[in-house]
Amino acid sequence: MRSVFCALLCLWSGLVVAEETSDPFDTAAELPLKPALHPGTSDGDPCAFAMPDGALDLPEVINLALCNNPQTREVWASTRAQAAQVGVSQADYFPGTNLSAASSRTSPGTGQRSYALTLSYLLFDFGTRAATVENARQLLAAATATQNSTVQAVFLQAVQSYYQMLAAQAALDAALESERAAKESFAAAEARYRSGSATPADKLQAQTAYSQATLNRITADGNTKNVRGALANMLGLEANRNVTLAAAQTADIPAGFDRDVDALIEEAKLRRPDLQAAAAQVKAAEASVDQVRGAGKPSLSMTASTNQTNAAGVSSHDSSVGFNLRVPLFSGFAPTYRIRAAEAQVETQKAQLERLRLQVVLDVWTAYQNLVTVTQSLRTTADLLNSAEQSERVALGRYKAGVGSILDVLNAQSALASARQQRIQASFNWNVSRAALAHAMGSLDESLLKEFPGGIGRAQENK
Repeated sequence: MRSVFCALLCLWSGLVVAEETSDPFDTAAELPLKPALHPGTSDGDPCAFAMPDGALDLPEVINLALCNNPQTREVWASTRAQAAQVGVSQADYFPGTNLSAASSRTSPGTGQRSYALTLSYLLFDFGTRAATVENARQLLAAATATQNSTVQAVFLQAVQSYYQMLAAQAALDAALESERAAKESFAAAEARYRSGSATPADKLQAQTAYSQATLNRITADGNTKNVRGALANMLGLEANRNVTLAAAQTADIPAGFDRDVDALIEEAKLRRPDLQAAAAQVKAAEASVDQVRGAGKPSLSMTASTNQTNAAGVSSHDSSVGFNLRVPLFSGFAPTYRIRAAEAQVETQKAQLERLRLQVVLDVWTAYQNLVTVTQSLRTTADLLNSAEQSERVALGRYKAGVGSILDVLNAQSALASARQQRIQASFNWNVSRAALAHAMGSLDESLLKEFPGGIGRAQENK
C-alpha cells in the first residue's frame, strides 16, 4: 500500500508541475507587449539591458522609465494575472478527474484497501460557461487598455521630467550669464567711480544687482539638483543617482501641428486606451449579467467512476456512468436580486464610459488650445529675447563710454534676464504641450520622438 501511495504522490506531483509550467489555452498570446520603448533582446525581454553609460537622450530616458518605473511593472503583472483568469474560465469546458486511495485496519489481521477514479463533465448549462469566458476576456481587454493608459502616462511623465531637467539646466546657465553680466556692470561702475566720473550710488546699485544675480544663480543651482533627483526617482532609481542628459536635437515647429480640433477629438475617441478600457468594462458587466442568469437555470452533467476494494483478501470492483440534471427551483429570491445587481452594474459602467468620453473631449480641447497658445508664445519670446540682448549691449556700451546711466544698464540687464527665463519657460511649455496633446489623443508613442525631436531653447520658429 505504501508503494501505491508513493506512486500516486509522484503522479500528482508530475501533474501539478505540468499544470504550473504549461499554457494549454495559449493565454500568453493574448497578453500585450511588455512596457518598453526598444524591442526585446535575444531572450525576448525588452528590459534586459544595462544602464546606459554617459548622457541620456530622450528615447533612453523614456525606455528606462517604462522598464524601471514601479507603475509599469505593477500594471504588467495585473495584466498577466487577468490573462490567467481567462485560462481559469476556459477550464470549465474540460472534465475534472480525481484519483483517491484509502487503507484502514479494523481489527488485528483485518484490513481494507480501496481505490477510486472519478470523472465529471458539465455538458450543458444555458451559456453560463460561455458568459464566464466572455467576462474574463473583456476584463483582460480592459486590463490591456489600462496597461496602455499607464504606459502613456509614464511616457508623458518621462517627457516632462526630461524637458524639465533641460529647462532647469538652461535656467542655471541663464543665471550664470546674468551673474557674469552683473559682475561686468559692477566692474564698470567701480572703474568709473574711481576715475571720478560716477557717483557712489552708481557703484552701490551695481553691487546690489550683482549680489542679486549671485543669489539667483544659487537658487537655480539648488533647483537643478532637486529636478535631477526627481528625474532619477521617476526612472526607478535612487534620488542621489547622478543622471545626466544629452543635449536635445533642434527641430522646426511642424506646419501641420494645428490640425482641425474636431478631427483630433474624433481620433481620440478611437485611440484613448482608458476609453477602450471603460468600453471593455461595459461588455464585461453585460457578460456578468448572462453569467448570473445562467447560474439560475438547469445544468446537465455526466459522471463516471470506477472503484476497486480489497477487504479481508476479497476483492471487488464496480463502475458506474450516469447523468446529473440540476434544476434550481427556489433560492429565496436571491437570483432575482443578483440579476438586478448585475444589471445595475452595467448601467454604472455605461455612465462611467459616458463621463470618460466627455472628459476625453475636454482633454483634447484643452491640450490643443494650450499648444496653440504656447506656440505663439514661443515665437514671441524669440523676438523678445533678441531685442533684450541688443538693448543690454547698447546700454552697457553707452555706460562704459560715459554717455549712459547705471540705471539704464541695470534695467536692460533685468529685462534680459526676464526674457531669458520667459524663453526657457516657453520652450519647456511647447515641448511638454505637444506631448500632452498626443497623450490626450491616446497616441503618445515612439513616433512622437521621430516627429518632434526638439529641445529646450533649441526649437526654431517658422516665421
